[in-house]
Amino acid sequence: MKKKMILLAAITGLWMTSAVFSQQIIDKIAAIVEDDIILSSELTQYSMNMAFQLGIDPRKNPDKFIKLEKETLQNLINQKILLAKAEEDSIEVDERQVDGVLEEQINNMIQRVGSEAELEKQLGMSIGKIKRKFREDVKNNLKVERLRATMFQKITISRREVEDFYKSMKDSIPEIKETADISHILLNVKPGGSAEKDALTRIKELQKRIQAGEDFGELCQQYSEDPGSKDRGGELGFIQRGDFVPEFEEVAFMLEPGQISDIVKTRFGYHIIQCIERRGDKINVRHLLILLQPTKDDEKRTYEKALEIRKMLDEPGADFAEIAKKYSDDETSREQGGHLGMFEVDNLQEKEFRNVIESLEIGEISQPFKTRFGWHILKLNDRQEARKIDIEKDWDRLEGWALNRKQQRFFQKWLNELKQNVYVEVKMTDDDYRKMLLH
Repeated sequence: MKKKMILLAAITGLWMTSAVFSQQIIDKIAAIVEDDIILSSELTQYSMNMAFQLGIDPRKNPDKFIKLEKETLQNLINQKILLAKAEEDSIEVDERQVDGVLEEQINNMIQRVGSEAELEKQLGMSIGKIKRKFREDVKNNLKVERLRATMFQKITISRREVEDFYKSMKDSIPEIKETADISHILLNVKPGGSAEKDALTRIKELQKRIQAGEDFGELCQQYSEDPGSKDRGGELGFIQRGDFVPEFEEVAFMLEPGQISDIVKTRFGYHIIQCIERRGDKINVRHLLILLQPTKDDEKRTYEKALEIRKMLDEPGADFAEIAKKYSDDETSREQGGHLGMFEVDNLQEKEFRNVIESLEIGEISQPFKTRFGWHILKLNDRQEARKIDIEKDWDRLEGWALNRKQQRFFQKWLNELKQNVYVEVKMTDDDYRKMLLH
């Protein structure tokens, strides 16, 4: 029920409408590929996906974003051509593999935001709906990857080719960056009693105004804290079971058209729901949401709990992994004892993590520190300092790079030949790209 934020694009971004665009995008055809089309909305969604991952702010770097959009459009064209080729060659993928990759991608998203509940909150839909939204795209991507793998399996590389690659590239090969193996304990800042009392008081006041005859939609526009629906008078559109959290659906699907619910509590906050229309197994509803927002007292309470856990870690025989399993709110790492894995330090998105890692020796545990996800306690398990590439020590890495370059050159040549027999028309102009930024 929260607005579909840029965050969601980290998986595919297929249905994301970014907060960057304050108005509704008027769709147009961006490109034609044989009998298929690519819409400007699809292009925008994928471009926002990449911008999020690359750290590009469209408003601050419009020229860079436009360049990214042009590259993204070419990638979408290539993807459609390759998918058509995969289907022509009768390439299939195992449904269990699709489910496995989908599960992995969603787990990565959960790890990024801190918890499953937070992911549902920020995307405004249940995990079940997220899976349904992404599944077909994941399946198509796997078909294309299998097509590429079929082509690549015949390509090998000799020792001489690897040595030649190293000689020709050694001055431009970047050094191996500093890496760190880390574990953490995360405590989310959760709304406490005062936050719930405030939200409940506010929604009860609005309920009285609805009961007194004020227009539900107008009250949603003025007071609802769901930015994704408030401008539409709280309207969510047609939904089916599994699209939202159970507490919301249990009430929404019992309502008759025009009927308004009592106050409903979910993990997002307090709702009042109105059924607009029923159509088969689907319903169109609107809702007014008052969010549960943590207070300063909630922040203080969470920090004090983090300090208590930190003291536990100093006790003789304390096991970081066992304490993480007991107390951490990070659902993706908790069962692994808080282990997050090995990362390039410079590529860690949270600067607080980078700063803390730099201050620790191997085996040390940090004091509690704050990020946008909550309070963390971090353990540095291992660190590998940055160094230059070495042909003996890093032979496997160099062999992989050299093989990848050979494969990509072969693939690009093959793709260019394939495109000669495919009708492609790009409809986007420079003015179109600039106009898209204004929406």
